[in-house]
Amino acid sequence: MSLEEYKGVAIFAQQVDNKLSSIAFELIGKAHELAKDLGTDVTAVVLGSGIANLADELSEYGADKVVVIDDPVLETYRTEPYAQALAAYINEYKPEIMLVGATAIGRDLGPTVSARVATGLTADCTSLEIGDFPLQAVAGKEQKHNQLLMTRPAFGGNTIATIACPDNRPQMATVRPGVMQKLDKQPGRKAEVINFNPEIKENNKFVEILNVVKNVASTVDIMDAKILVSGGRGVGSPENFKILDDLAEVLGGTVSCSRAVVDSGWKPKDLQVGQTGKTVRPNVYFAIGISGAIQHTAGMEESDIIIAINKDDTAPIFDVADYGIVGDLNKIVPALTEALKAELANK
Repeated sequence: MSLEEYKGVAIFAQQVDNKLSSIAFELIGKAHELAKDLGTDVTAVVLGSGIANLADELSEYGADKVVVIDDPVLETYRTEPYAQALAAYINEYKPEIMLVGATAIGRDLGPTVSARVATGLTADCTSLEIGDFPLQAVAGKEQKHNQLLMTRPAFGGNTIATIACPDNRPQMATVRPGVMQKLDKQPGRKAEVINFNPEIKENNKFVEILNVVKNVASTVDIMDAKILVSGGRGVGSPENFKILDDLAEVLGGTVSCSRAVVDSGWKPKDLQVGQTGKTVRPNVYFAIGISGAIQHTAGMEESDIIIAINKDDTAPIFDVADYGIVGDLNKIVPALTEALKAELANK
C-alpha cells in the first residue's frame, strides 16, 4: 500500500427513503476542519436508488465533491451491496480519510468496509483532529505527522482513548451523531458531481427483504430539541416525571432521561442521553436528579447552558453545570414551573 496515493477527506452521506440523515451534514462540517489542516477537499459519497437530487443538498452544506452511486440494488440498505459499493469507491478514488456516522447503518457498514479495504476503524468517535502520532516523540521511533487522531470513550466511559492508523489507508472512523457541528447551509452552492457506477455482484451474502415495516415515532427526537428537561434516578418514580413534563411544557421543551431511568423501565430508550444513549446539544439542558456520571455527561456537556438540580451538593453534575440548585427537586421544580408560568402570563 502506497500511502501517498491517498488524498482527500470523504464522508458516507447516509440517506433513508431518499432523505439525507442529519449525520451527513455533521460529518461534512468536521471533514472541512480536517481538510483545512491537510490542504485538501471534502467529498460526500451517497448511495441509493434515484438519489441524484441529493447532490444539491450535500453541495449546499459544504461538500466540494459529491460522488453519487445510484443503483436499484441500493434502494434499501443491505450490508453486502452497500459494502461492495463503498469499498469500490475507496479502491478507485483512494481517500486519505473516510468518515461514517455511528448510526445503526453506519455501525454495520463501517467495519465491514474497513475489513474489505484492509484498514483499521475506530468506532464511536467523539473527537477527531489532525496531529502527530505518537502524540509525544519517542526515542528510536518515527513520529508521523498529519495523522488522523481519533478519540473515543473506552472502558464504559471511564477513560478516553486516542487512536491512530498510521500505516494503512484510508484512516476510518465512525462518528457519534450529535457530536460534530454542521456548517450553515449556503443555498445555490455547487459542488463537482461525479456519477460512479461500480459493479455490484450478487452473492450468497445478499439478504432478501421480504417486508419493510415502518413505525411512526411517538416521541420527539431529543437530538433536535432546543430545550431538554432531563431526569435521573433521583426523580424517584415514573409517576414523578409529571413535574418534569409540566416544566418542559411551560418552556416548550422536551423531556429526556439518564440510563438509570431507562434501565428501571420508567422511560423508553429513545429518550436516553449519554454514552450509550444519544448525544444532545440543546440551548438549555436541565439535569434534574442526575448525579452526573461521565457516561451521562459525555452525551450532554456541549449544551449551551446546563442547569443542575440535585440534593447532593457534591454530585459531579455540578462540575459541568453553568447553574446549580441544591435542594429537594420535588419542591424546586414545581416552584420553578409556577414562576415561569407567572412570568409568561405577564408578558
